Amino acid sequence: MSCKKEAKTPVASTNTKETVSGNKKNYDNLPFEVYDYDGLAPLINKEDDKIHVVNFWATWCAPCIKELPYFEQIGDTYKKHNLELLLVSLDFPRKYESKLVPFLEKHDLKSTVVALDDVDQNRWIPAIDSTWSGALPATIIYKNGKRKFYERSFTYEELETEIKEFIN
Repeated sequence: MSCKKEAKTPVASTNTKETVSGNKKNYDNLPFEVYDYDGLAPLINKEDDKIHVVNFWATWCAPCIKELPYFEQIGDTYKKHNLELLLVSLDFPRKYESKLVPFLEKHDLKSTVVALDDVDQNRWIPAIDSTWSGALPATIIYKNGKRKFYERSFTYEELETEIKEFIN
């Protein structure tokens, strides 16, 4: 099951002031960082000895919400194996305050959450993975040159099986 992200142009929020500083966008009073693709790219292409798990999700995507606890649990369980988890929200900027912030507060996510705010989907979707249709959820797992992309949702057991392939 997946959620196909509609190609809509984000509308500026009336509640949030946005300023652009390099590739990181600064929104006042948000508990997470907001990036365009150029700012996000270094976060999803690190070259170190960690296992990196990057999950693309949104609050409007039911399969994404269902699997988020599995990612949180994996992050906690495999922290000792040098696993780093990044949750990249694709919520629309106009929904950050009304949907994303309350969701994060309600679910008390421990993983690092960032938002991607970049209207040029035709550029960043294939840059993340050439096979990605843009459907959510989507996940990248990588370590030391080995990289796998998944355009699907996971059960805990399925996610754990994939993570184990990256543990030396």
